Amino acid sequence: MWRLLGRKLLHLIPVLFLVTLATTAMPDMLEIGDSSATPVAPMLTSDSTPEDVAALEREYGYDKPLFERYGRWLGDAFTGDLGTSMANGRPVIDGIKDRYPVTLELALVALFLALAVAVPLGVWAAAHAGRLPDKVLGGVASGLLAVPPFISAMLLVYLLAAPGTLRQVFPNHGWTTFSENPSENIEYLMLPAIVLALAEIPQFQRLLRSDMLDTLREDYILTARAKGLSSPYVLFRHALRPSSFSLVTISGLTLGRLIGGTVIVEFYFGIPGLGQSIVTAIDQNDIPTVQGTVVVIAVGYVLLSALVDIGYTLLDPRVRAR
Repeated sequence: MWRLLGRKLLHLIPVLFLVTLATTAMPDMLEIGDSSATPVAPMLTSDSTPEDVAALEREYGYDKPLFERYGRWLGDAFTGDLGTSMANGRPVIDGIKDRYPVTLELALVALFLALAVAVPLGVWAAAHAGRLPDKVLGGVASGLLAVPPFISAMLLVYLLAAPGTLRQVFPNHGWTTFSENPSENIEYLMLPAIVLALAEIPQFQRLLRSDMLDTLREDYILTARAKGLSSPYVLFRHALRPSSFSLVTISGLTLGRLIGGTVIVEFYFGIPGLGQSIVTAIDQNDIPTVQGTVVVIAVGYVLLSALVDIGYTLLDPRVRAR
């Protein structure tokens, strides 16, 4: 297991190299798009002179070539220093520490809701393959796949969070941490988590249904049914576990994608997570914040991928012998 984890961590090196090099090169791309732009623009005032601009660029190293800037940033990153935000002057790592738990909580709850709904639906669809329940679930899944999250967000806000109406079951904007008020945290969390879960449920349900159909054709399943075991017992005790390999993989990768891809939902619902931080930083040309946040998300994604591989060994003992 440790050898497998070590191999996966080695894969982190080229990924991080490409991600960090690309984000370090953003000031160069900024200059290509607008010759009057400068990466230190967020720190300038109306009274700033060209000399002030040059001094700030020297301070942040933007007067140096790309690979020299990259080497300097990389050396600082190894010590835990991801730079200083140009927008507010705070260390980037402090901002990430404040926002990462928010995004992680949202992603985990969304993934839990998606699996809680998709697993029984996938098993039910496989048990009724080709019949009316399976066809209805397939049609609903196709419909949900065609609806982007921002449309789901607007629709659910209208149905469940319209301000000043009897339909306002959940608040439609804002955030409260769990430590401050657990009940309010859940209220603010549920609607955006449902929006994210709706986009994942059809994929999980279809994937599990497909794998379950293959498993239900195996000889040991036919033997279990011939012994008179009940259908729910066969489905959940004998068929579900060996059908979960693909689901475990997709779930782990989905969590990584949710952590880095909640931008629209966080922005729409006013949730102070990593997604909203990146949007704000891009709008303000706050390159250190963008770079540090992207790197943290990339590291989390690769580590989750490694944990998914380790999860195989827990589901199937045969993998441990390889």
